[in-house]
Amino acid sequence: MTRVAVLGAKGRMGSTSIAAISAADGLEVVAQVDIGDALEAVTDAGADVALDFTEPDAAFDNVRWCIDHGVNVVVGTSGFGEAKIADVNAVLGPSPSVGVMVVPNFSIGAVLLMRFAADAARYFESVEVIEMHHPDKVDAPSGTAVRTAELIAVARTAAGLGPIPDATATDPDGARGASVAGIPVHAVRARGYVATQEVVFGDVAETLSLRHDSHDRESFMPGVLMALRAVGSRPGLTVGLDALL
Repeated sequence: MTRVAVLGAKGRMGSTSIAAISAADGLEVVAQVDIGDALEAVTDAGADVALDFTEPDAAFDNVRWCIDHGVNVVVGTSGFGEAKIADVNAVLGPSPSVGVMVVPNFSIGAVLLMRFAADAARYFESVEVIEMHHPDKVDAPSGTAVRTAELIAVARTAAGLGPIPDATATDPDGARGASVAGIPVHAVRARGYVATQEVVFGDVAETLSLRHDSHDRESFMPGVLMALRAVGSRPGLTVGLDALL
């Protein structure tokens, strides 16, 4: 039985995860930690792994605390970018004894979309990422969109492709979106969405669109359970669910 502490337990993802973990074989919720609660509840309960759905700044401090106390940790907090990932690697050191998984998106479909987008990136001159989320989301662009853009950029570089063509000379209001690793990324925030991402590719006389929709947070739960079961056997840092599929 893997004993799990949920950090950010009262949030939407935290509470949904608690229900999923409680119903799953081989997993048990032993601690629920939220704002104002001491992290010592994690070790007092004998947790094997902590699942973090807090805020980006708090999440890094939580990860560092878990590493120092020998607790494996799965980070699902959105906005946990490359700089924080590098900092986690530094805290883990050259001979890590615990596992840390940073997962930009727990949806299996979203992970596959990122993989398909990286595969397609080498064949198209143009590419843009559009992500759509509910208006209660605090970060933009999403962690999934950032990760997708980074994977696309790596694939384009490996294929010898140059910068994406764009003759825009004036854009005082940022209509062309954010630039992530040289890839335009657009964020939509509207009631009715949970999590949607579309990647649009273009070349001479053709376009290709790849899209994934999560209609409910339940879509993330198989990935959450997969990560919790795997992290203890993967000392060091793992980014994304790719290595588990």
